[in-house]
Amino acid sequence: MTMVFVSECKSTQRSDAAATVACIKITIFLTIFSAIPLATCFSRSIITGHSCHDLPLTLRQKTTLQGWVQDNDGEWQWQEDDAPYPSSVATSTITATATPTLPSGSFRPKQSLGQNYLRDGNTVAKIVRAFVKDATETLARRNDGGDSKLEGSTQQTQRPLRAIELGPGAGALTDVLIPTIGITNLQCIEIDGRSVELLSDKHPELTIRHQDVLQVDYPSLAKQPFNNNDAGGPLSIIGNLPYYITSQILFALADASHTDSIRSATVTMQWEVGRRIIAPPSCKDYGILTVVFQLYADCSIHFKIPPTVFYPKPKVDSALLGLHFVGPEKLRRRLVGVRPEDLRNVVTSVFQKRRKTVRNGIRKLAMKVLGDEERVKLFLDSEPLPLPEVVKMDRDDGDAFALGQELPRDWASKRPEELTPGQFIEITRMLYGADEDWETCPLRNKVWRKLNHGSNSN
Repeated sequence: MTMVFVSECKSTQRSDAAATVACIKITIFLTIFSAIPLATCFSRSIITGHSCHDLPLTLRQKTTLQGWVQDNDGEWQWQEDDAPYPSSVATSTITATATPTLPSGSFRPKQSLGQNYLRDGNTVAKIVRAFVKDATETLARRNDGGDSKLEGSTQQTQRPLRAIELGPGAGALTDVLIPTIGITNLQCIEIDGRSVELLSDKHPELTIRHQDVLQVDYPSLAKQPFNNNDAGGPLSIIGNLPYYITSQILFALADASHTDSIRSATVTMQWEVGRRIIAPPSCKDYGILTVVFQLYADCSIHFKIPPTVFYPKPKVDSALLGLHFVGPEKLRRRLVGVRPEDLRNVVTSVFQKRRKTVRNGIRKLAMKVLGDEERVKLFLDSEPLPLPEVVKMDRDDGDAFALGQELPRDWASKRPEELTPGQFIEITRMLYGADEDWETCPLRNKVWRKLNHGSNSN
């Protein structure tokens, strides 16, 4: 969206007052969203009549905007995440290979299962490299200075990469993952019996679970050993996800991160869904997915995927999204006693009426929680609570999430997309209260995924 604004302002050649005011507004917008060099460029173009291309190249090259970068010609492109990184896996050996040929006859992608098979070797290699990066970085993570371990386990050793591929289909990713991370470090989950048979014949030693991905019990799976040298541990997810159940799969992964069962996910999805997850506040893409996953994970789009690399070709572009889940300790530190199920109630209530103010969107829920109109009015007219001490400490340390957690005094008059994930936590604290013993308060196994998906045990 920001890139469109940039193009419109650059192409404006009129000198009338309306055009000048429009450009000034855009300049203010860009300044607020950390694009100060670009904003300076527009200000200068308004005053001098020169375009951004008249500025020194060094200034234009330094300009960044929400993941977009400006090349030598002044054009804006999404920055692909292919930077070098430390890894225990030799990613230099991940090369493009021919993707599997589907057996003739009855083996055709099923529309009912949302199947679009990858058929481009270069894209497959890039996906696997991104997956190894995400998995390696998150497995090396330490929670609050402690060792990496699965919640509920007494072991504190550094764990190997344990990969779960969701929906392998004909095996385009599988065929590259096996020589990259080892067949005993990979398991697949596939609902299509044809794919299970095909992959079992091709890779007899590969563990393939014939199961609906929506019913997977990730905490239980994380405790099960993959091989004789494995004692269980956090999982790293990779998959070419069906568009129609992407959100439900992601919500299941978020719930699984409550027990540190999932450390990372590197998955394909519709481009528009990826944009929603990484969206900044005050834009049309901002919504429930944004709030949940920017609370639960560090999110990034690795690269854009065109329809031509799939069979059959979808009608839209796709994205490869990387999710680095923050883990239960850091999640508790962000929530500071606020229960995720209470946050879910607040977020879903206000975004169901996203065109209205928070006051209008949350009134019905507040009435249900507080019980009478007088208390509801007092809640909606009240000033924000003081931030918890741990949040103040994190703000002093420069933590980006904590820096955006303080509520404005006029919070009730804001629209939902104008509030950060941290500010929704503070609204939830005002309405429901919070557990004082926040460091050990339980996180339920199921909060965001549907009740009929997966295990209901806690």
